[in-house]
Amino acid sequence: MQKRKLISTIQTIFGKKSRISKALGGYQKLQEVREISSHFSAYLTPLVASNKDLKEQSYGIRHQVYCVEEGFEPERESKLEIDEFDAYSTACMIEHKKTQRFAGTVRLVRPQKEDELLPIEKYCPSSITHPELNPANFKRHEICEVSRLAVPEEFRRRKSDKYDGASTGVINTSTYSETELRCFPFIAIGLYLAAASISINSGIKHTYVMMEPRLARSMRFIGIKFEQIGPVVDYHGKRAAYYITPEMLHKNLPKGFAAMFKHIQASLGHDVANNDLSVRNADRIVEFIYRSFSTKLLIQKNQQLK
Repeated sequence: MQKRKLISTIQTIFGKKSRISKALGGYQKLQEVREISSHFSAYLTPLVASNKDLKEQSYGIRHQVYCVEEGFEPERESKLEIDEFDAYSTACMIEHKKTQRFAGTVRLVRPQKEDELLPIEKYCPSSITHPELNPANFKRHEICEVSRLAVPEEFRRRKSDKYDGASTGVINTSTYSETELRCFPFIAIGLYLAAASISINSGIKHTYVMMEPRLARSMRFIGIKFEQIGPVVDYHGKRAAYYITPEMLHKNLPKGFAAMFKHIQASLGHDVANNDLSVRNADRIVEFIYRSFSTKLLIQKNQQLK
């Protein structure tokens, strides 16, 4: 709290456009994201649907969101949304620790044989117009598609709130504590990062996803920068084909979300790179500023400017 007040005072005295104020502003944003990452790990945990029961839980969430709520697919008597791609897919879920209920699911379609296609190749081949990044250019085991991301209604806002895109991350504000709510908007991000962790751990080099452009913009805002490789088409709404590699993910992911990704990797039992150096350096810089600027000095500086 003292550091926040000091940063605010420094920015007031030196002006928000000064170099020191901009640097401290960047530090504040980093701290906020690190706090979100901390809350995420405190209340949520990712896991791979490695057995029949977990897979059916994932299929059940998909049925509720894609068939019942969104009407993208016909409702099934089994209440499980399953298709041909699940035979060579890995499902990932995020569990709410306190209730042991699942807050979301996503799958990674991972073809191994020449006749195994990605959903984007079968249903939206015209959505990919980039000649060099067409999945047909690469070996089957080097490509994957992230699909069927779904978030249960209880982790979203009420239907009466009518938030667009609620099934991919906007959450219910009345069921959970205020502290828990701070990390729930990042359920969708956590699912994408979990899928990325599985992809990287499996040696996959090229990842594809069909998503709404606004979701891609949201991902870009927090540093997950997909490359759009085709026009917007009508497929379960207005969507476009996007592409990303492990190198693109690591290059653009901010340090705060990198910490969140590191936690997800560790939770899934995947190798984790130590990339905390710049975060520690930022802490040291602010600690130096905190120790250097006494209240008396700030008051004197403020009086000089009056």
